[in-house]
Amino acid sequence: MSERTFVMVKPDGVGRKLVGECIRRFEQRGLKLVGLKIQVLGEDIAQKHYEEHKEKPFFGELVGFITSGPTVQMVWEGPDAVAQVRKMNGATNCLKADIGTIRGDYGLSMQNNIIHASDSPETAQREIALYFEANDLLDYTMLDEHWLQ
Repeated sequence: MSERTFVMVKPDGVGRKLVGECIRRFEQRGLKLVGLKIQVLGEDIAQKHYEEHKEKPFFGELVGFITSGPTVQMVWEGPDAVAQVRKMNGATNCLKADIGTIRGDYGLSMQNNIIHASDSPETAQREIALYFEANDLLDYTMLDEHWLQ
């Protein structure tokens, strides 16, 4: 069964020109890109994005970093997409992320870890709704889709 997940390349990933590398990895895995935007986030949306961390001492740093430059928001679709993307991203702490994952290969610190992805299908729905309207997301069939299911 196919599901959708939210992915954001953070300002350090955009600044280091790693957007294409992230997209390449997800495409090669067989996931389908159904939504894509680039923007500098305002403080309001950043605070909503990180609302579960609002009472934590590092909340201000999270918001400050994610609003510090352009980010790329994406919606990816495929079987067990949330778990697949999380595994491909690697551990949040890039020093503990496996080599071969995006964070293991490119991350520099807990904050500068290149990429964000939803941690559950419920979180994916909430985060997708923060950045995309329903008509922003495409439904289409890839030519190789029958090989990837």
